[in-house]
Amino acid sequence: MEYFLRGRRGEWRWRSPVGNGAVDALARWQWRRSVAASALLQQCESLHGRGRGTNPGAKGKRDSSVGSGINGSEESGVEWRILRRWEVPWDWQTVSLTSLACVIGFLSTGVMDAIHRFKPDVLSLNVEAVMLLLDIGITTAVILGIIYSVADTFQPLPEDFFKYDLREPFNLQKGWLLWAGVGLVSAFIANVLTRVAVSIFSGGPPKGQTDALVILAPLVGSSNLGTACRLVVSCVLIPLLEETVFRGFLMTSLTKWVPTPVAVVIISSLFALAHLRPAQFPHIFVIGSVLGFSYAQTRNLLTPITIHAFWNLLVIYVTFFSRKLDGNILSLTWM
Repeated sequence: MEYFLRGRRGEWRWRSPVGNGAVDALARWQWRRSVAASALLQQCESLHGRGRGTNPGAKGKRDSSVGSGINGSEESGVEWRILRRWEVPWDWQTVSLTSLACVIGFLSTGVMDAIHRFKPDVLSLNVEAVMLLLDIGITTAVILGIIYSVADTFQPLPEDFFKYDLREPFNLQKGWLLWAGVGLVSAFIANVLTRVAVSIFSGGPPKGQTDALVILAPLVGSSNLGTACRLVVSCVLIPLLEETVFRGFLMTSLTKWVPTPVAVVIISSLFALAHLRPAQFPHIFVIGSVLGFSYAQTRNLLTPITIHAFWNLLVIYVTFFSRKLDGNILSLTWM
């Protein structure tokens, strides 16, 4: 015999099946328990559906936020990945101490800089090329070892930290090769526009490019060994080291306290200052910003590394042929 009925609007309604007082009281007590259990169940289902995005009302709100391009999911294809922050597991003390350790590691392995400063003509070009390769290789190994040793203490890290992923190179949202191409073209255009602006405001072309290449440029074309060492240093080791330190560690860490675009600007300024070339600061800053935003878009370090490597390769090519032709074909900034 039915004691409970569900109303047309979904609520529970009481219907007494008999007139007996004792039976009627027992049935009413059972009805109240069912009403409480049903209400609790409906509330849990509503909360669960809202969290999962299956509740119709919640789904509509979620879809509207996706359409705005701010908090949408990747599947929507309209998310502004470039604005997202990293989930940084360490604090500012870790960032400061790790940065200090990297600076000490860099200074302690700067053998070639010391040789060129005190005895610039003591080595032949081939020996110089090999020593340069060993020097930068040791520096890269030491500094990356410091960073990865610190990061290893925070395992498991979020998947977008120190990511070198060759998959999906042409994905519209995170394709590392696609966005590397976009970034390289953007860097070239930004470099030209910056040079034009600097020339207008300073009254002449920027200076300081030959000083930046005084050590490395003679190695190109001197011999096959010298050229190979220069290419490995400029297009492999330096991009790997600088992008892992500046973009992979410092920029991502900074997003714990400031928005991602602000972190890109700050680290680009630090990146330009670290090159110790005041005359080239605007150009390196602009290119550093391109590197930072490209990394923020793909969350893959292969993107800024590829841009950096091809940019340095372009600078080597232009510098070499400019010297061969005894003229300045194109002025580019070395990074």
